[in-house]
Amino acid sequence: MEFKLKGEYIELKNLLKVCGLVETGGEAKTVIDEGKVQVDGVTETRKANKIKPGMTVTFNGETINVTA
Repeated sequence: MEFKLKGEYIELKNLLKVCGLVETGGEAKTVIDEGKVQVDGVTETRKANKIKPGMTVTFNGETINVTA
């Protein structure tokens, strides 16, 4: 799936929520804490990690390509 970024960045927890991969911010924080989310192929545990254009986020078999 592709996500078109409107600003400079989006926090990882918010990206998962706006893309519909989790239902709540709390759920997003939990799956990130549990090491279930990867950013550019590396497990990411920082909930507020700044996701910028060109980055790829993977969770639960879904891949999000972030574009400008």
